[in-house]
Amino acid sequence: MNTPSSPGLFDELIHAPLRLRICASLAPVQWAEFSQLRDALDVADSVLSKHVRQLADAGYVSIEKFAKLGRSHTRVSLTRDGRTAYVGHVAALREMLA
Repeated sequence: MNTPSSPGLFDELIHAPLRLRICASLAPVQWAEFSQLRDALDVADSVLSKHVRQLADAGYVSIEKFAKLGRSHTRVSLTRDGRTAYVGHVAALREMLA
């Protein structure tokens, strides 16, 4: 069974194309605003929200709501477990291709 602390394991949750792209977008940064992710991935708010929620439910991302200039914003970041799972999934994909 895949666990966040098991590197090199294929992760079905992360493997879905959009969730993989979300993790890849978040991996090199501390966090990204929801709107930045939406625009970078070229998806609708509802689609991104669904996939971010699935990653959050698994403990792979954290979602933080905050106010900036009187407007509500949402920030998304990979958790430690999410980063470990993502790196492990990428390693598993590389192993398959070797």
